[in-house]
Amino acid sequence: MQEPTRDAQVAAVVRRFYRAFFDKDRASAEALLGKAFTFSSPRDDHIDQSEYFRRCWPNSDRIDQFSEEKLAVLGNDTFLRYSARRVADGVRFRNVENIRVEDGKIVSVDVYFGRDLG
Repeated sequence: MQEPTRDAQVAAVVRRFYRAFFDKDRASAEALLGKAFTFSSPRDDHIDQSEYFRRCWPNSDRIDQFSEEKLAVLGNDTFLRYSARRVADGVRFRNVENIRVEDGKIVSVDVYFGRDLG
């Protein structure tokens, strides 16, 4: 059996992290994050892991029907475009995220909010 490529390994780490987010499996998510993890979005500027779990992790309860649309791995950087649905109003939206993976751990996530899909 052939070993998975480096790109496939990086993509698998990212997919496991998002599965843990939507499954609300914090222990699995924490195991995938590097010690110097940072999270950035239009609302968060390079927050650390503990602040991410305080501010952002609860959003997993507000979002459902996550669907990976495109995933591209370029070296240590993964670009993921996905759509999801807000539970409160049923509106679907699309975001793009740049996830950096080093030594099998996610070291940063940069979120770029997209538009509502209706």
